[in-house]
Amino acid sequence: MAFPKSIGMSVIVLIVVLMGYGASAGNFYNDFDIMWGDHRAKIFNGGQLLSLSLDKTSGSGFQSKKEYLFGRIDMQLKLVAGDSAGTVTAYYLSSQGPTHDEIDFEFLGNLSGDPYILHTNVYTQGKGNREQQFYPWFDPTRNFHTYSIIWNPQQIIFLVDNTPIRVFRNAESIGVPFPKNQPMRIYSSLWNADDWATRGGLVKTDWSKAPFTAYYRNFNVATSSSKADSDAAWQVHELDAYSRRRLRWVQKNFMIYNYCTDLKRFPQGLPPECKRPRF
Repeated sequence: MAFPKSIGMSVIVLIVVLMGYGASAGNFYNDFDIMWGDHRAKIFNGGQLLSLSLDKTSGSGFQSKKEYLFGRIDMQLKLVAGDSAGTVTAYYLSSQGPTHDEIDFEFLGNLSGDPYILHTNVYTQGKGNREQQFYPWFDPTRNFHTYSIIWNPQQIIFLVDNTPIRVFRNAESIGVPFPKNQPMRIYSSLWNADDWATRGGLVKTDWSKAPFTAYYRNFNVATSSSKADSDAAWQVHELDAYSRRRLRWVQKNFMIYNYCTDLKRFPQGLPPECKRPRF
């Protein structure tokens, strides 16, 4: 099996291990429930493809049947094409309740020709405010791309096409809560957020372009539920040198917002995890 050059050796090992131990290729009929949107959410191709649509009346969404505590989650998405301003496609892990944990990918639409914004956040015990945002280095509407979350007790890694874009480390030793006790379901939704999503709400959704549609395929999950998976590489504690270089490349060239550098937002001092090395 050939691997793209963008994959570091630790990620290659991870993929090989998951292919052999406990990684399950998903079927949308078996693994997910349509939660809202009626006919706007559709599963087809024998459960191998799912679409969510948004019109002026409603968006749509789905959630996983199972909950997960640690593992690697992969999903391929092709985002709303054309003028997607005002729309948000959310793909995330979340538990429930006022002290819920959450690990977010959100894709903020834009006018035709302008780039999407890839928004990430981590909630612990009901509190977020840990946003990092990026421009993708590709057109996420032309083809499917893989968006992955690796979640273990040491860290959370966000990846795009197996390139790490963000690492959120466990900093409990300095008093920062880390999501490690609450199992989470996988959720995704397509919805109208033109009060804030595009240029802070200045650009509204053009409903003459509706319906807006995003597509999903190739869901995969690997967790610690299998004994054979107990030594899986998703439990790796550190990125290798090549993956760290890729992470730095993304953060240097494509990061457009980082809460850890927003002194105006935190005039009393940056959050404590921001004072630690990022990688």
